Amino acid sequence: MAEQRTAKQERRAAAKAAAARAAQVKKRNQALAGAGAGLAVLVVLVAVFFIARAGDDGEDVGSAALTTTASPTAAAEPEAPAATQPPAADFPPVPDGADPALKTKPQVKAGSGTLAKLAVTPLVKGKGPAAEAGQTITVNYVGVSYTTGEEFDASWNRSEPFSFQLGTGGVIPGWDQGLVGATVGSRVQLDIPADLAYGENPQGGQPAGPLRFVIDVLGLQ
Repeated sequence: MAEQRTAKQERRAAAKAAAARAAQVKKRNQALAGAGAGLAVLVVLVAVFFIARAGDDGEDVGSAALTTTASPTAAAEPEAPAATQPPAADFPPVPDGADPALKTKPQVKAGSGTLAKLAVTPLVKGKGPAAEAGQTITVNYVGVSYTTGEEFDASWNRSEPFSFQLGTGGVIPGWDQGLVGATVGSRVQLDIPADLAYGENPQGGQPAGPLRFVIDVLGLQ
């Protein structure tokens, strides 16, 4: 009987030892599995990090290219000066049959003596209709100081004639009065005293004193 009990005890001890070893093996396997999963997650995270880093680097390259293309320094560089445009081929728009002199800018000199009243001097006689107050008149002109001959304005310099309604106060009185009756195709010299021009002390940079204009009448409406 004692031998039987001893054999049973040994078998039980062996079973317990086997169970303990099995438990240890299971725990070890579970630990290894957890470590493997953790390693796999780590690998995935590292891969995602490098992919994201590569994407960031690509964006930086693109931004650098845009910055180089549209850099403030490049934008601040002065543009090359525009080439001087030659006079328009259709300037001046001289009326049909007009004197060829109207195709050339006149040379206007200073007057002489004291200018007391408006003086109208025809230089070229036009064959067109005569201008009337209320009509829109188109002209070319050169304006100089009557006393010095210094030019202060000229439509020729802009390659653009000037149009206005005659006799309505849109221009100085010397023009409103002196161009009534001027015919299309004519060239007229107007010597205008200061009181019919801008006065002796004008504002806004206008020329002072008596003025001389040579005006070509190009059209009426």
